[in-house]
Amino acid sequence: MKHKMKAETTTYIVLIAVGILMIYPLIWLLFATFKSNKEIFSSIKMLPEIWDVSGYVEGWKGTGQYTFGSFMANTLRMVLPTVFVTMIMSTIVAYGFARFNFKLKKIFFTMMIATMMLPNAVLIIPRYLLFRDLGWLDSYKPFIIPQCFAFSAFFNYLMIQFIRGIPHELDESAQMDGLGSFRILAYIIAPLCKSALCTVFIFQFMWTWNDFFNVLIYINSIARYPLALALRMSIDAESLIQWNKVLAMSFVSIIPVVVIFFLMQKYVVEGIATSGMKG
Repeated sequence: MKHKMKAETTTYIVLIAVGILMIYPLIWLLFATFKSNKEIFSSIKMLPEIWDVSGYVEGWKGTGQYTFGSFMANTLRMVLPTVFVTMIMSTIVAYGFARFNFKLKKIFFTMMIATMMLPNAVLIIPRYLLFRDLGWLDSYKPFIIPQCFAFSAFFNYLMIQFIRGIPHELDESAQMDGLGSFRILAYIIAPLCKSALCTVFIFQFMWTWNDFFNVLIYINSIARYPLALALRMSIDAESLIQWNKVLAMSFVSIIPVVVIFFLMQKYVVEGIATSGMKG
């Protein structure tokens, strides 16, 4: 008994130590937002000597005619439609692969999985040329519209595996009650996929929110800049960088992601660790 308690204590101590190491950069970032440039680069102390909130005040004002709130709104206009369209379309595609038999099903499934193996560097130029010819550049269409066609094979595969774990007897019972395929998906399958859908939500939200490379390629107008480009612009706009402003707005920009992750981490773990209902 004592040996077991000792082992559990050691485990908790190790986990707490690892947790502190993981969140240390976030804690340092928070306290650095209240420091001056001199203190950031010359002192190793965690807490600032003089608490200065001007980084948040001046940082939120943004640069020129656009405030940081405008860039935050742009990010939400880009991220939220992308996330919700991804959730809907990946569920529909997964339902088709998991519950129906049709010609060339295995070939289509193999082709979808194969797209996960393609490096992003191979797709950059073809995508850019396609979106340019469609007139989608300098808009959020390159992020939203491809998701209408279940563009993300990773999320499709995750949902397929989850739906495969849901008992077929539920579908058969619903069919006996007169429900069609679409109503079975809407009333039976989708509610049971809550944890998997939460996983899709959080990962797509994080990846799109933090995306810098793609928005750098497709977005040209400052009026449409999301947070990633706005933070970079705030560095380029000043000859003497006020790092407390940059760090303050960086901290503000990661708050939504951190909050959403902690609120939904339970469902994320369930969605990844399980493949649906058993029994």
